[in-house]
Amino acid sequence: MAVLQLLLGLSLLVALHELGHFLAARAFKTRVEKFYLFFDFLFPLPTVMNFALFKKKIGDTEYGIGWFPLGGYVKIAGMMDESMDEEQMKLPPKDDEYRSKKNWQKLIIMLGGIIMNVLVAWVIYSQLLFWGGEARIPTDGTKYGIHCDTLALIAGFQEGDVVLSHDGGKKFESFTNIPREMLLDEIKTVEVRRDGKEVSFNVPSDFKARAVAMGAKVKGFIEPRMICVVDTFSPGSVVADKFKKGDRVISINDHAINYFQDAPPVVSSLKNQDAHVVFLRGADTMSFTVRVPETGLLGFSPERDSTAIGYTEVHYSFISSFGAGAKRTVKELRDYLKQLKLIFSPTIKGYKQLGGIGSMASMYSSGGEGWNWFRFWATTAMISVVLAIMNLLPIPMLDGGYVIILLIEMALGRPLNEKVLENIQRVGFILIISLMLYANGNDLYRFIMTKFAHQ
Repeated sequence: MAVLQLLLGLSLLVALHELGHFLAARAFKTRVEKFYLFFDFLFPLPTVMNFALFKKKIGDTEYGIGWFPLGGYVKIAGMMDESMDEEQMKLPPKDDEYRSKKNWQKLIIMLGGIIMNVLVAWVIYSQLLFWGGEARIPTDGTKYGIHCDTLALIAGFQEGDVVLSHDGGKKFESFTNIPREMLLDEIKTVEVRRDGKEVSFNVPSDFKARAVAMGAKVKGFIEPRMICVVDTFSPGSVVADKFKKGDRVISINDHAINYFQDAPPVVSSLKNQDAHVVFLRGADTMSFTVRVPETGLLGFSPERDSTAIGYTEVHYSFISSFGAGAKRTVKELRDYLKQLKLIFSPTIKGYKQLGGIGSMASMYSSGGEGWNWFRFWATTAMISVVLAIMNLLPIPMLDGGYVIILLIEMALGRPLNEKVLENIQRVGFILIISLMLYANGNDLYRFIMTKFAHQ
Protein backbone atom coordinates (compact mmCIF):
# COMPACT_ATOMS: atom_id res chain seq x y z
CA MET A 1 0.00 0.00 0.00
CA ALA A 2 2.84 2.39 0.85
CA VAL A 3 4.50 1.64 -2.51
CA LEU A 4 1.26 2.37 -4.38
CA GLN A 5 0.84 5.64 -2.50
CA LEU A 6 4.45 6.59 -3.19
CA LEU A 7 4.07 5.82 -6.90
CA LEU A 8 0.88 7.87 -7.14
CA GLY A 9 2.23 10.77 -5.07
CA LEU A 10 5.58 10.97 -6.89
CA SER A 11 3.95 10.59 -10.32
CA LEU A 12 1.64 13.49 -9.54
CA LEU A 13 4.43 15.69 -8.18
CA VAL A 14 6.84 14.92 -11.02
CA ALA A 15 4.18 15.59 -13.65
CA LEU A 16 3.30 18.91 -12.02
CA HIS A 17 6.98 19.85 -11.57
CA GLU A 18 7.64 19.27 -15.25
CA LEU A 19 4.41 21.10 -16.09
CA GLY A 20 5.90 24.13 -14.33
CA HIS A 21 8.90 24.07 -16.68
CA PHE A 22 6.62 23.38 -19.66
CA LEU A 23 4.25 26.29 -18.98
CA ALA A 24 7.12 28.70 -18.33
CA ALA A 25 8.84 27.65 -21.57
CA ARG A 26 5.68 27.96 -23.63
CA ALA A 27 4.93 31.35 -22.08
CA PHE A 28 8.14 32.62 -23.72
CA LYS A 29 7.47 30.77 -27.00
CA THR A 30 10.20 28.22 -26.34
CA ARG A 31 9.79 24.90 -28.11
CA VAL A 32 9.36 21.87 -25.87
CA GLU A 33 10.29 18.68 -27.74
CA LYS A 34 9.27 16.13 -25.08
CA PHE A 35 7.08 15.99 -21.98
CA TYR A 36 7.49 12.64 -20.23
CA LEU A 37 6.24 11.12 -17.01
CA PHE A 38 8.97 8.59 -16.08
CA PHE A 39 12.03 8.21 -18.29
CA ASP A 40 12.03 6.60 -21.75
CA PHE A 41 15.64 5.53 -21.13
CA LEU A 42 17.63 3.92 -18.33
CA PHE A 43 18.11 7.06 -16.23
CA PRO A 44 20.61 8.63 -16.11
CA LEU A 45 21.98 6.95 -19.27
CA PRO A 46 20.11 8.72 -22.10
CA THR A 47 21.17 6.35 -24.86
CA VAL A 48 20.41 3.06 -23.10
CA MET A 49 17.08 1.19 -23.53
CA ASN A 50 15.19 3.96 -25.31
CA PHE A 51 11.49 3.18 -25.47
CA ALA A 52 8.19 4.48 -24.12
CA LEU A 53 5.07 2.74 -22.86
CA PHE A 54 2.99 5.43 -24.52
CA LYS A 55 3.74 8.45 -26.69
CA LYS A 56 1.81 10.86 -28.86
CA LYS A 57 3.00 13.96 -30.68
CA ILE A 58 0.79 17.02 -30.46
CA GLY A 59 2.16 20.06 -32.24
CA ASP A 60 5.89 20.35 -31.58
CA THR A 61 5.77 18.30 -28.38
CA GLU A 62 5.90 14.54 -27.90
CA TYR A 63 3.93 13.54 -24.80
CA GLY A 64 4.66 10.15 -23.30
CA ILE A 65 5.03 7.75 -20.39
CA GLY A 66 8.44 6.16 -20.09
CA TRP A 67 9.23 2.65 -18.90
CA PHE A 68 11.64 3.63 -16.11
CA PRO A 69 9.34 4.61 -13.18
CA LEU A 70 11.51 7.20 -11.52
CA GLY A 71 10.97 10.90 -12.17
CA GLY A 72 10.25 12.47 -15.53
CA TYR A 73 11.45 15.29 -17.73
CA VAL A 74 10.72 17.92 -20.33
CA LYS A 75 13.18 18.30 -23.21
CA ILE A 76 13.43 22.00 -23.96
CA ALA A 77 14.91 22.79 -27.36
CA GLY A 78 18.38 24.33 -27.23
CA MET A 79 19.16 23.30 -23.66
CA MET A 80 21.67 20.77 -22.32
CA ASP A 81 19.56 18.56 -20.04
CA GLU A 82 19.09 14.92 -18.98
CA SER A 83 18.98 13.81 -22.62
CA MET A 84 22.58 15.03 -23.14
CA ASP A 85 21.74 15.95 -26.75
CA GLU A 86 25.19 17.21 -27.74
CA GLU A 87 24.43 17.22 -31.48
CA GLN A 88 21.64 19.77 -31.16
CA MET A 89 23.91 22.08 -29.17
CA LYS A 90 26.43 22.14 -32.04
CA LEU A 91 23.84 23.67 -34.40
CA PRO A 92 23.19 27.43 -34.61
CA PRO A 93 20.48 28.52 -32.12
CA LYS A 94 16.94 29.04 -33.43
CA ASP A 95 14.48 31.70 -32.30
CA ASP A 96 12.28 29.17 -30.48
CA GLU A 97 15.15 27.60 -28.54
CA TYR A 98 16.14 28.14 -24.92
CA ARG A 99 19.55 29.46 -26.06
CA SER A 100 17.88 32.38 -27.83
CA LYS A 101 15.85 33.62 -24.87
CA LYS A 102 16.72 36.49 -22.57
CA ASN A 103 18.45 35.63 -19.32
CA TRP A 104 15.47 36.58 -17.11
CA GLN A 105 13.24 34.36 -19.23
CA LYS A 106 15.68 31.46 -18.90
CA LEU A 107 15.69 31.98 -15.14
CA ILE A 108 11.90 31.72 -14.94
CA ILE A 109 11.92 28.60 -17.13
CA MET A 110 14.48 26.99 -14.85
CA LEU A 111 12.58 27.92 -11.68
CA GLY A 112 9.20 26.93 -13.12
CA GLY A 113 9.27 23.42 -11.65
CA ILE A 114 10.32 24.60 -8.19
CA ILE A 115 7.66 27.30 -8.19
CA MET A 116 5.08 24.68 -9.18
CA ASN A 117 6.14 22.40 -6.30
CA VAL A 118 5.68 25.24 -3.82
CA LEU A 119 2.28 26.11 -5.30
CA VAL A 120 1.20 22.46 -5.13
CA ALA A 121 2.18 22.23 -1.45
CA TRP A 122 0.30 25.46 -0.76
CA VAL A 123 -2.90 24.24 -2.46
CA ILE A 124 -2.77 20.84 -0.71
CA TYR A 125 -2.14 22.29 2.73
CA SER A 126 -4.90 24.85 2.19
CA GLN A 127 -7.43 22.17 1.25
CA LEU A 128 -6.40 19.93 4.15
CA LEU A 129 -7.00 22.82 6.52
CA PHE A 130 -10.30 23.68 4.85
CA TRP A 131 -11.70 20.14 4.98
CA GLY A 132 -10.13 18.92 8.22
CA GLY A 133 -9.14 21.98 10.22
CA GLU A 134 -6.32 21.61 12.70
CA ALA A 135 -6.03 20.66 16.37
CA ARG A 136 -4.07 23.03 18.56
CA ILE A 137 -2.59 21.98 21.89
CA PRO A 138 -1.02 24.71 24.02
CA THR A 139 2.44 23.87 25.31
CA ASP A 140 1.30 23.82 28.94
CA GLY A 141 -2.11 22.31 28.17
CA THR A 142 -1.26 18.81 29.41
CA LYS A 143 -3.22 18.31 32.64
CA TYR A 144 -1.41 15.10 33.53
CA GLY A 145 1.96 16.12 32.13
CA ILE A 146 3.91 14.31 29.43
CA HIS A 147 5.00 10.78 28.62
CA CYS A 148 8.64 10.65 27.48
CA ASP A 149 10.28 8.52 24.84
CA THR A 150 14.00 7.67 25.13
CA LEU A 151 15.11 10.78 23.26
CA ALA A 152 13.02 13.07 25.46
CA LEU A 153 14.72 11.58 28.54
CA ILE A 154 18.10 12.23 26.87
CA ALA A 155 17.08 15.86 26.32
CA GLY A 156 16.30 16.23 30.04
CA PHE A 157 12.51 15.83 30.21
CA GLN A 158 10.96 13.63 32.89
CA GLU A 159 7.67 11.74 33.13
CA GLY A 160 4.87 14.05 34.24
CA ASP A 161 6.60 17.31 33.28
CA VAL A 162 4.38 20.15 32.07
CA VAL A 163 6.35 22.03 29.41
CA LEU A 164 6.26 25.81 29.86
CA SER A 165 8.90 27.54 27.70
CA HIS A 166 12.52 27.54 26.62
CA ASP A 167 15.59 29.77 26.93
CA GLY A 168 14.25 32.01 29.67
CA GLY A 169 10.58 32.35 28.79
CA LYS A 170 10.38 31.91 25.00
CA LYS A 171 7.24 30.03 24.02
CA PHE A 172 7.22 26.93 21.86
CA GLU A 173 4.95 27.34 18.85
CA SER A 174 2.68 24.53 20.06
CA PHE A 175 2.88 21.28 21.97
CA THR A 176 3.01 19.18 18.80
CA ASN A 177 5.87 21.31 17.47
CA ILE A 178 8.13 20.83 20.51
CA PRO A 179 10.09 17.85 19.06
CA ARG A 180 10.73 19.68 15.79
CA GLU A 181 11.86 22.88 17.53
CA MET A 182 14.12 20.91 19.86
CA LEU A 183 15.85 19.32 16.88
CA LEU A 184 15.95 22.20 14.43
CA ASP A 185 16.37 25.31 16.60
CA GLU A 186 19.18 26.33 18.92
CA ILE A 187 17.44 25.61 22.22
CA LYS A 188 19.75 25.65 25.25
CA THR A 189 17.38 25.41 28.23
CA VAL A 190 13.79 24.27 28.82
CA GLU A 191 11.48 25.39 31.60
CA VAL A 192 8.93 22.89 32.96
CA ARG A 193 6.59 22.43 35.91
CA ARG A 194 7.87 19.35 37.74
CA ASP A 195 6.21 18.03 40.91
CA GLY A 196 4.42 21.34 41.34
CA LYS A 197 7.57 23.46 41.00
CA GLU A 198 8.91 25.41 38.03
CA VAL A 199 12.39 24.16 37.14
CA SER A 200 14.80 24.70 34.27
CA PHE A 201 17.16 22.14 32.75
CA ASN A 202 19.98 22.41 30.23
CA VAL A 203 19.65 20.57 26.95
CA PRO A 204 22.82 18.44 26.42
CA SER A 205 25.16 19.93 23.83
CA ASP A 206 25.22 16.63 21.93
CA PHE A 207 21.42 16.24 21.93
CA LYS A 208 20.99 16.91 18.19
CA ALA A 209 23.79 14.54 17.21
CA ARG A 210 22.31 11.78 19.40
CA ALA A 211 18.82 12.45 18.06
CA VAL A 212 19.97 12.21 14.45
CA ALA A 213 22.01 9.08 15.20
CA MET A 214 18.95 7.38 16.73
CA GLY A 215 16.94 8.20 13.60
CA ALA A 216 13.94 5.92 13.08
CA LYS A 217 14.38 4.36 16.53
CA VAL A 218 12.69 7.44 18.01
CA LYS A 219 8.92 7.05 17.87
CA GLY A 220 7.10 9.65 19.90
CA PHE A 221 9.52 11.94 21.79
CA ILE A 222 6.79 13.34 24.06
CA GLU A 223 3.03 13.01 24.16
CA PRO A 224 0.31 14.08 26.61
CA ARG A 225 -0.40 11.52 29.32
CA MET A 226 -4.02 10.40 29.24
CA ILE A 227 -6.17 8.43 31.66
CA CYS A 228 -6.70 4.91 30.26
CA VAL A 229 -10.36 5.26 29.30
CA VAL A 230 -11.48 3.00 26.44
CA ASP A 231 -12.74 4.78 23.33
CA THR A 232 -12.41 2.92 20.00
CA PHE A 233 -11.28 -0.54 18.88
CA SER A 234 -8.98 -1.48 16.02
CA PRO A 235 -9.85 -4.27 13.54
CA GLY A 236 -9.13 -7.66 15.08
CA SER A 237 -9.13 -6.32 18.63
CA VAL A 238 -9.12 -9.10 21.25
CA VAL A 239 -11.01 -6.95 23.77
CA ALA A 240 -13.76 -5.45 21.60
CA ASP A 241 -16.33 -7.84 23.12
CA LYS A 242 -15.10 -7.32 26.67
CA PHE A 243 -14.79 -3.55 27.01
CA LYS A 244 -17.40 -0.86 26.55
CA LYS A 245 -16.67 2.71 25.58
CA GLY A 246 -15.94 4.65 28.78
CA ASP A 247 -14.41 1.75 30.74
CA ARG A 248 -11.31 2.80 32.69
CA VAL A 249 -8.41 0.32 32.94
CA ILE A 250 -6.75 0.36 36.35
CA SER A 251 -4.40 -2.65 36.24
CA ILE A 252 -3.02 -5.43 34.01
CA ASN A 253 -1.52 -8.49 35.76
CA ASP A 254 -1.22 -6.43 38.96
CA HIS A 255 0.69 -3.64 37.17
CA ALA A 256 -1.02 -0.32 37.96
CA ILE A 257 -2.24 1.52 34.87
CA ASN A 258 -2.45 5.14 35.95
CA TYR A 259 -2.24 6.44 32.39
CA PHE A 260 -2.79 4.92 28.96
CA GLN A 261 0.95 5.08 28.26
CA ASP A 262 1.53 2.63 31.15
CA ALA A 263 -0.34 -0.13 29.29
CA PRO A 264 1.67 -0.80 26.07
CA PRO A 265 4.96 -1.92 27.72
CA VAL A 266 3.05 -4.22 30.09
CA VAL A 267 0.93 -5.77 27.32
CA SER A 268 3.91 -6.08 24.97
CA SER A 269 5.74 -8.17 27.59
CA LEU A 270 2.82 -10.62 27.64
CA LYS A 271 2.82 -11.77 24.00
CA ASN A 272 1.09 -15.17 23.70
CA GLN A 273 0.35 -15.09 27.43
CA ASP A 274 -2.77 -14.38 29.50
CA ALA A 275 -3.40 -10.85 30.73
CA HIS A 276 -5.70 -10.25 33.68
CA VAL A 277 -7.30 -6.85 33.14
CA VAL A 278 -9.05 -4.97 35.95
CA PHE A 279 -11.21 -1.96 35.03
CA LEU A 280 -13.93 0.35 36.27
CA ARG A 281 -17.32 0.53 34.63
CA GLY A 282 -19.05 3.38 36.36
CA ALA A 283 -18.71 2.63 40.08
CA ASP A 284 -18.24 -1.12 39.54
CA THR A 285 -14.87 -2.85 39.52
CA MET A 286 -14.77 -5.59 36.89
CA SER A 287 -12.17 -7.87 35.33
CA PHE A 288 -11.49 -10.40 32.57
CA THR A 289 -8.61 -12.53 31.30
CA VAL A 290 -7.56 -12.45 27.66
CA ARG A 291 -4.79 -14.00 25.60
CA VAL A 292 -2.39 -11.34 24.26
CA PRO A 293 -1.69 -11.95 20.54
CA GLU A 294 1.73 -12.02 18.88
CA THR A 295 1.34 -8.33 18.02
CA GLY A 296 1.55 -7.44 21.71
CA LEU A 297 -1.57 -5.27 21.35
CA LEU A 298 -5.01 -5.51 22.91
CA GLY A 299 -6.42 -3.30 20.17
CA PHE A 300 -8.07 -0.24 21.70
CA SER A 301 -7.43 3.50 21.72
CA PRO A 302 -7.93 5.90 24.63
CA GLU A 303 -10.56 8.57 24.91
CA ARG A 304 -9.25 11.95 23.76
CA ASP A 305 -10.20 14.16 26.68
CA SER A 306 -10.06 17.80 25.58
CA THR A 307 -10.02 18.98 29.21
CA ALA A 308 -6.99 16.77 29.94
CA ILE A 309 -4.84 17.94 27.02
CA GLY A 310 -6.39 21.34 26.38
CA TYR A 311 -6.71 20.99 22.62
CA THR A 312 -9.00 23.07 20.47
CA GLU A 313 -10.06 22.50 16.88
CA VAL A 314 -9.65 25.40 14.46
CA HIS A 315 -11.67 25.42 11.24
CA TYR A 316 -11.17 27.65 8.21
CA SER A 317 -13.41 29.03 5.52
CA PHE A 318 -12.44 28.30 1.92
CA ILE A 319 -10.85 31.75 1.55
CA SER A 320 -9.08 31.85 4.93
CA SER A 321 -7.66 28.34 4.37
CA PHE A 322 -5.36 29.72 1.65
CA GLY A 323 -3.80 32.17 4.10
CA ALA A 324 -3.32 29.39 6.66
CA GLY A 325 -2.01 27.09 3.91
CA ALA A 326 0.54 29.70 2.83
CA LYS A 327 1.75 30.03 6.42
CA ARG A 328 2.06 26.25 6.71
CA THR A 329 3.97 26.02 3.41
CA VAL A 330 6.45 28.71 4.44
CA LYS A 331 6.98 26.96 7.76
CA GLU A 332 7.65 23.61 6.08
CA LEU A 333 10.09 25.22 3.64
CA ARG A 334 11.91 26.94 6.48
CA ASP A 335 12.07 23.78 8.58
CA TYR A 336 13.38 21.66 5.72
CA LEU A 337 16.15 24.17 5.11
CA LYS A 338 17.07 23.73 8.77
CA GLN A 339 17.13 19.96 8.24
CA LEU A 340 19.58 20.43 5.38
CA LYS A 341 21.83 22.29 7.82
CA LEU A 342 21.83 19.18 10.04
CA ILE A 343 22.60 16.97 7.03
CA PHE A 344 25.69 18.94 6.10
CA SER A 345 26.86 19.54 9.68
CA PRO A 346 30.23 17.80 10.31
CA THR A 347 29.40 17.32 14.01
CA ILE A 348 25.77 16.18 13.73
CA LYS A 349 26.37 14.07 10.58
CA GLY A 350 22.76 14.06 9.44
CA TYR A 351 23.87 12.66 6.09
CA LYS A 352 24.04 9.26 7.76
CA GLN A 353 20.23 9.28 7.98
CA LEU A 354 19.65 10.20 4.32
CA GLY A 355 17.16 7.89 2.67
CA GLY A 356 15.90 7.11 -0.81
CA ILE A 357 12.81 5.43 -2.20
CA GLY A 358 12.34 3.26 0.90
CA SER A 359 12.38 6.26 3.22
CA MET A 360 9.80 8.08 1.11
CA ALA A 361 7.58 4.99 1.09
CA SER A 362 7.83 4.80 4.87
CA MET A 363 6.55 8.38 5.08
CA TYR A 364 3.31 7.21 3.50
CA SER A 365 3.00 4.19 5.81
CA SER A 366 4.00 5.96 9.05
CA GLY A 367 0.42 6.78 10.01
CA GLY A 368 -0.80 3.18 10.02
CA GLU A 369 -2.12 0.55 7.67
CA GLY A 370 -4.57 1.16 4.86
CA TRP A 371 -5.20 4.08 2.58
CA ASN A 372 -5.94 7.32 4.40
CA TRP A 373 -6.52 10.21 1.99
CA PHE A 374 -5.71 12.94 4.51
CA ARG A 375 -2.40 11.24 5.37
CA PHE A 376 -1.70 10.66 1.67
CA TRP A 377 -2.19 14.32 0.76
CA ALA A 378 -0.28 15.61 3.80
CA THR A 379 2.67 13.37 2.93
CA THR A 380 2.49 14.38 -0.74
CA ALA A 381 2.54 18.06 0.24
CA MET A 382 5.61 17.45 2.42
CA ILE A 383 7.42 15.62 -0.40
CA SER A 384 6.52 18.50 -2.74
CA VAL A 385 8.32 20.85 -0.33
CA VAL A 386 11.29 18.47 -0.23
CA LEU A 387 11.43 18.32 -4.05
CA ALA A 388 11.32 22.12 -4.27
CA ILE A 389 14.30 22.50 -1.91
CA MET A 390 16.29 19.58 -3.32
CA ASN A 391 15.86 20.82 -6.89
CA LEU A 392 17.19 24.19 -5.81
CA LEU A 393 20.52 22.71 -4.69
CA PRO A 394 23.40 23.96 -6.87
CA ILE A 395 24.13 20.55 -8.38
CA PRO A 396 24.43 20.14 -12.17
CA MET A 397 21.43 18.31 -13.68
CA LEU A 398 19.20 19.76 -10.95
CA ASP A 399 17.29 23.01 -11.50
CA GLY A 400 19.56 24.79 -9.02
CA GLY A 401 22.58 23.75 -11.06
CA TYR A 402 21.09 25.28 -14.21
CA VAL A 403 20.33 28.46 -12.26
CA ILE A 404 23.97 28.71 -11.13
CA ILE A 405 25.17 28.22 -14.71
CA LEU A 406 22.79 30.93 -15.86
CA LEU A 407 23.98 33.33 -13.15
CA ILE A 408 27.60 32.68 -14.18
CA GLU A 409 26.71 33.42 -17.80
CA MET A 410 24.95 36.63 -16.74
CA ALA A 411 28.07 37.68 -14.79
CA LEU A 412 30.35 36.87 -17.74
CA GLY A 413 28.03 38.54 -20.24
CA ARG A 414 28.20 35.54 -22.58
CA PRO A 415 27.08 31.89 -22.69
CA LEU A 416 29.45 29.18 -21.53
CA ASN A 417 31.16 27.03 -24.14
CA GLU A 418 29.12 23.93 -25.14
CA LYS A 419 32.05 21.70 -24.19
CA VAL A 420 32.15 23.25 -20.74
CA LEU A 421 28.41 22.66 -20.36
CA GLU A 422 28.86 19.02 -21.40
CA ASN A 423 31.57 18.52 -18.79
CA ILE A 424 29.45 20.20 -16.11
CA GLN A 425 26.60 17.83 -16.95
CA ARG A 426 28.93 14.85 -16.63
CA VAL A 427 30.03 16.04 -13.20
CA GLY A 428 26.37 16.43 -12.27
CA PHE A 429 25.71 12.92 -13.55
CA ILE A 430 28.37 11.50 -11.23
CA LEU A 431 27.10 13.50 -8.24
CA ILE A 432 23.45 12.50 -8.81
CA ILE A 433 24.33 8.82 -9.25
CA SER A 434 26.51 8.90 -6.13
CA LEU A 435 23.76 10.57 -4.10
CA MET A 436 21.14 8.08 -5.32
CA LEU A 437 23.35 5.09 -4.52
CA TYR A 438 24.23 6.47 -1.09
CA ALA A 439 20.67 7.33 -0.09
CA ASN A 440 19.15 4.07 -1.29
CA GLY A 441 22.13 2.17 0.12
CA ASN A 442 21.28 3.65 3.52
CA ASP A 443 17.71 2.37 3.13
CA LEU A 444 18.96 -1.10 2.23
CA TYR A 445 21.39 -1.16 5.16
CA ARG A 446 18.70 -0.10 7.64
CA PHE A 447 16.30 -2.71 6.20
CA ILE A 448 18.88 -5.50 6.57
CA MET A 449 19.83 -4.43 10.11
CA THR A 450 16.16 -4.29 11.12
CA LYS A 451 15.59 -7.80 9.76
CA PHE A 452 18.60 -9.14 11.70
CA ALA A 453 17.43 -7.37 14.86
CA HIS A 454 14.05 -9.12 14.66
CA GLN A 455 15.55 -12.59 14.22
